[in-house]
Amino acid sequence: MNFIEKIFSKYSQEKIIRWFKQICLAEAISCLLLYGVAMIWIRYDENLYSIIFISVIGSLHGLFFTLYLLLCLPARKIYNWDDEDFVFALLSAFFPFATIWVDKKLARFDRE
Repeated sequence: MNFIEKIFSKYSQEKIIRWFKQICLAEAISCLLLYGVAMIWIRYDENLYSIIFISVIGSLHGLFFTLYLLLCLPARKIYNWDDEDFVFALLSAFFPFATIWVDKKLARFDRE
């Protein structure tokens, strides 16, 4: 975990916070596109376009998922999350649209 701290140490806290918030939203949007559009599309019309769309959106969703998990580590230090908050933030990546809740409720400086 020390190498991740070295990677993010050269960036300012404001930039990491902005990246974290953008990735939270991007992960939720890609989840919506993957589950809401692509899976329904392939169910009713399985052609080459739907398969390419699912491949592209699935790969983007995997990228955003991985970036979210990586950005949770510096976000823990920035927002002073305890272990329970950190585990909840990590687990929220596995549930659709839970990253938006983390962005709005957990990733704040004025919480109790």
